[in-house]
Amino acid sequence: PSLLNYEVLDDACGCRKGKGSIFKSHTRNRIGQVKLRALDYAERQGYMKGVVKEIVHEPGRGAPVARVQFQDPYRYKRSNELVCAAEGMYSGQFIYAGKKAALVVGNILPLYQMPEGTLICNLEAKAGDRGKIAKCSGDYATIVTHDFDKGTTRVRMPSGSKKTMSNKCRAMVGLVAGGGRTDKPLLKAGRAFHKYRVKRNEVRKPTTHLRSSPRLVSSLAAP
Repeated sequence: PSLLNYEVLDDACGCRKGKGSIFKSHTRNRIGQVKLRALDYAERQGYMKGVVKEIVHEPGRGAPVARVQFQDPYRYKRSNELVCAAEGMYSGQFIYAGKKAALVVGNILPLYQMPEGTLICNLEAKAGDRGKIAKCSGDYATIVTHDFDKGTTRVRMPSGSKKTMSNKCRAMVGLVAGGGRTDKPLLKAGRAFHKYRVKRNEVRKPTTHLRSSPRLVSSLAAP
């Protein structure tokens, strides 16, 4: 029986190298990095007061984004932060970030200051990373148990899995706004185009597509 010359086949299936065009991420309309304020002495020992200036939409993100303004604790200026808005947050609302902040929706506290069963969002994976978990619309994590001797907290993720992390990680009280976004039916196939446009499944010329060109396979087969 004839055997295929796989080295020749590999040469026939050359990879098209280039940065491409339709697979790019559309970042031109992004409004900024969405994350908590940088962890500092004021948050570790007390709290910082901020005000929600506006709630805006960012293209490509399902959750609304809140622009929060804080007074800088070290310089005579104000600092603006972008965070995923919690459900119930409104413009003009005062929010507090820090160890001594109250347990109110929108406030930002370390995990060890929140009781078991609290729903949280904008959760840090490591203390000081400014929020990585539960940031999609309608997402939330739940505090399961605290282990103060080890300094850890067990958290139920939005996926349902449980993770143990440092209880010094910060999180926002409440769940992310914009829940139920996917409940509305698409109604027509054209609105689902974005889900399929990048699944191109080996786009090649017929002459180099081994699975659809038996003539090429037979011509490359060893005698």
